[in-house]
Amino acid sequence: MNNSRIIYSSDQGLLLGFHGCDQSIRDQIILGQIRMKASHNGYDWLGSGIYFWQNNHARAMDFAKNPPGKSKIDNPAVLGAVFSLGNCLDLTDKSYIDRIRESYYLLKDTFCEINTPMPKNRPAPGSLNPKDKVLRGLDYNVIETLHREIIKTGEIPFDTVRCVFIEGNPIYDDSGFYDQTHIQVCVRNPNCIKGFFLPRLEDPEWYKAA
Repeated sequence: MNNSRIIYSSDQGLLLGFHGCDQSIRDQIILGQIRMKASHNGYDWLGSGIYFWQNNHARAMDFAKNPPGKSKIDNPAVLGAVFSLGNCLDLTDKSYIDRIRESYYLLKDTFCEINTPMPKNRPAPGSLNPKDKVLRGLDYNVIETLHREIIKTGEIPFDTVRCVFIEGNPIYDDSGFYDQTHIQVCVRNPNCIKGFFLPRLEDPEWYKAA
């Protein structure tokens, strides 16, 4: 057991993630002038937390340049982060997928008892693709229900949530590959974030300096 308060000990491995935001926000976070804030929108895909695209700088930049809804980012930029998953609700793992299913039925029973319609996943207003349900009120509530139940039963809380999302349009006729497929990580425990960095460009002529 790690009895110190140093968050770098006994780490199971580190990952890289990227977050699209305004350049001023990125720079202030890197310099330690402000802390990165968790998102608590009732439509967030993986529940409340700090969101990263895993190993996907291009998608983070695309998000910054094309934020959802009517919002606009004046100076799109990408923040890099190094983090661990810790105790992860990993939705690439069947055991955790099963727990999410159980959480759905628990949520459904709760709404039935109070005779209230369940939250729904729905497309953004004005979306041309009704199947692209980017406002995930149902999924948010299912995941948050699981987190609350874990606290009630005294289990170790999840530090992070991770999922692969098959999103967008097929990249060719009858394709099984979609143009916006990605891995998203939601960090609930900020101690999992080991540091932030400014992403750098590749030096294609590195060997000439050797």
